Amino acid sequence: MTDPGVTRVLVADDQTVVREGIVMLLGLLPGIEVVGAAGDGEEAVALVERYHPDVVLMDLRMPRCDGVEATRRIRAAHPEVEVVVLTTYADDDSLFPALQAGARGYLTKDAGADQIARAIADVRSGAAGLSPQVQLRLLERLSEQPGRSAPTAERPAARPGELPDGLTAREAEVLALIAEGLSNAEIAHRLFVSQATVKTHINNLFAKTAVRDRAQAVAYAFRHGITGTQQ
Repeated sequence: MTDPGVTRVLVADDQTVVREGIVMLLGLLPGIEVVGAAGDGEEAVALVERYHPDVVLMDLRMPRCDGVEATRRIRAAHPEVEVVVLTTYADDDSLFPALQAGARGYLTKDAGADQIARAIADVRSGAAGLSPQVQLRLLERLSEQPGRSAPTAERPAARPGELPDGLTAREAEVLALIAEGLSNAEIAHRLFVSQATVKTHINNLFAKTAVRDRAQAVAYAFRHGITGTQQ
């Protein structure tokens, strides 16, 4: 019988030495059980179906099926499974597609054991598991493109002083705190409201912005400049 206090993790990386090293490292961390290891995205999808892990630690650049596509397929078929990207790359072309595919964590391979353990714990608790370097890159991307992004064909741009997609000031405030990586409980404590109220705001803002999960909400927040306390 599975111990509810143990997080079951699947590792996906095409480099054997790296994959075995990650498995060995995770095996030393308390509260984590490695249930499988995949050499590419196709195998990762198949092993998720077989072992039903709690978290997949996913490389991006892999043969047959890359990490972004594997993440998209895993999240579509098993939305309860969280994905934390562990990759060498932190460029925009790697970061944003991974978040849009449903990854809730993103680490570079210079992360230490404590960072990996924290990211796994964060995504399990409903927070975003983003490394400080990735959070910095998101902020740099925002500063490089002042103002909100260009409107899509489906969504008209908000006028100056307006929030996008009909968000209320409180919903934008909750979204900004999600972008900071706070859990529902932490947001409730920060805003002096109940967790039920926080969940209501999150459900509303998810519906308005058409994001599917917290990782996409983080990307949306940075794309629209909703990263600080909204007035």
